Amino acid sequence: MRLALFGPPGAGKGTQAKRLAHAHGLTHLSTGDLFRAAIRQKTPLGVRVTELLAAGELVPDDVTCGIVADTLAEIGTRDFVLDGFPRTVPQAEWLVKHLAEAEAPLDAMISLEVPDDQIVHRLSRRRTDPATGEIYHLDFNPPPADTDLATLVHRSDDQPEAIQHRLEVYHEETAPVEAALRAHVPTVEIDGTGTLDEVQARVDAALAAVGEA
Repeated sequence: MRLALFGPPGAGKGTQAKRLAHAHGLTHLSTGDLFRAAIRQKTPLGVRVTELLAAGELVPDDVTCGIVADTLAEIGTRDFVLDGFPRTVPQAEWLVKHLAEAEAPLDAMISLEVPDDQIVHRLSRRRTDPATGEIYHLDFNPPPADTDLATLVHRSDDQPEAIQHRLEVYHEETAPVEAALRAHVPTVEIDGTGTLDEVQARVDAALAAVGEA
């Protein structure tokens, strides 16, 4: 099973990607993790990413696609869930072409749908312990009972205004990417509200329906 997972920041796509990987024996491919691994291993592309980041430049599509291509070659282009890729239309077009050439197209694109107001509420409730770096959520993953809440940090990027801006950027930049994939890949829209187990059950049911189609 080959999947691509989309969703706005705070929709829980990282958590659901890990759950999908565990439940279905998939390799979880997070772009951030792939970059860090390439940098740590000092691969040719990893060295290039290090140079770009040191210069304060964005990683171009060809480098990002190259790192994904290297990883797909390692795992045999089968049984994976993409998390955080593709991020641009050229990356989406490359992915469709690359997998078609490997005769291993995506089985489905999963889009987690969560209203913006709920995203703002979710992310604005996150707090960080400056001593340990641990990230808590006041509702879903509260700190230990003896924690002095006044010592926890409400990060600037978790402020409602910053979250709203991130959502606006996400919708503007991601809509064309999803559209590029929808033209080639079966797409399932999932209600991303509710508990983690409820969302996972919806994802599993949708994937079962795709498999039967």
